[in-house]
Amino acid sequence: MSHTVDTQDVIIAPKSVWVKRTFDVVLAIITFLLLFPLFLVGSLLAKLQSKGPVFYKSKRVGKDEVIFEMYKFRTMVVNADTLGGSLTTYRDTRITPIGRFLRWTKLDELPNLINVIKGEMSLIGPRPEAPDYVKHYTEIQKQVLRVKPGMTGPSQLANRDEEEKLKGQQDAEHYYITELMPKKLAMDLRYVATQSIATDIRWLLKTCWVVIFVPRQRK
Repeated sequence: MSHTVDTQDVIIAPKSVWVKRTFDVVLAIITFLLLFPLFLVGSLLAKLQSKGPVFYKSKRVGKDEVIFEMYKFRTMVVNADTLGGSLTTYRDTRITPIGRFLRWTKLDELPNLINVIKGEMSLIGPRPEAPDYVKHYTEIQKQVLRVKPGMTGPSQLANRDEEEKLKGQQDAEHYYITELMPKKLAMDLRYVATQSIATDIRWLLKTCWVVIFVPRQRK
């Protein structure tokens, strides 16, 4: 079953790049200052969970297919990448107890603000994907790489509990590449084709609502 968007319909909407960049930087700095106590808590928890660094830096494909390192608080044991695949599956044994809490609260994603300030990511945008999965993109799907990936956006909110969707799959990676990833890319392509500061504000407000008021099932 195909989840791609019609190749003739995807048009990148014109927008002011500097306005979006200013929007990103100003809000990212304000958010970082407001949430600095949570940033300290996340850093402490990441350090206490097990031996290893506070931050986990994962390679992601950014705008114009440039590779960058995305920052998160570490939630897994050291060298987790060598102990399993790129996907985090349901109740992944590589996740530490504290790391599970960081993931459930989404505190692990706060360091993404560093990427936004550096100009590698936006507050709102397509999901940043790993190079091993981007190589499976079609030419149409690669249009999401015309803009910076975002901390949040349509596909991130729709797949807030992605591990649950991978639960019970015999081949989680195949299911992700053939089913989940195309659906997420279809959402992101629609975002890219219609993006504006107004839509970014809408997704930002929706993210705040979901994170604060929509409960998640504790794993």
